[in-house]
Amino acid sequence: MPELRTVLLLALLVPASLFAKAGDEWRFRVMLDDREIGSHRFTVTERDGRREVESDASFAVRFLFIDAYRYTHRAQERWRGDCLEAIEAVTDDNGRQLKVRGVRDGGRLDVVTEEGRASLPGCVMSFAYWNPAMLRQARLLNAQTGEHDAVRVEALGEEPIRISDRELLARRYALHASGFRVDLWYGPGDRWVQLESKTRTGQRLRYLIQ
Repeated sequence: MPELRTVLLLALLVPASLFAKAGDEWRFRVMLDDREIGSHRFTVTERDGRREVESDASFAVRFLFIDAYRYTHRAQERWRGDCLEAIEAVTDDNGRQLKVRGVRDGGRLDVVTEEGRASLPGCVMSFAYWNPAMLRQARLLNAQTGEHDAVRVEALGEEPIRISDRELLARRYALHASGFRVDLWYGPGDRWVQLESKTRTGQRLRYLIQ
């Protein structure tokens, strides 16, 4: 099972959705077991047939009134359909600074990180949790590291979940990659509404939509 920072990383990679409306917004509370540790907000705007996405996340895990772990991630992305055209992402992983920059050039997405460069062919998607097209991909771009991760998605059927004071029927999927699993729930209109995973120590990480 992944450590906390790996699970948080995978919860942060957010591209545009086929189902997103101009000016749409998603706000999630982030829970570690039964403790709220932060929030994550995404906004999607549409201009001239392109979608622009802004992502802003902040987490802090406290122990004896001291921040034992802090994490912030901010990203701006530009999409045409399901294909990423540009990305600028900055992450502070408990003091470790990470940057990813990507620009589409012809039929490839050129990605630059502090570790080096990569040129990814074809239509590249990020971990598009709230775009159901993500569920059909064999590889997804990691917006924190710039890596193009191999993934496998497993459909787990429908189940009822509670959001605020109401219950709804949601479709559940498990996303598998090397060393981790993330479960995702989609409600009416194929809208992403929940995420869950576990840390290496067995703690439960959840994204609960507000």
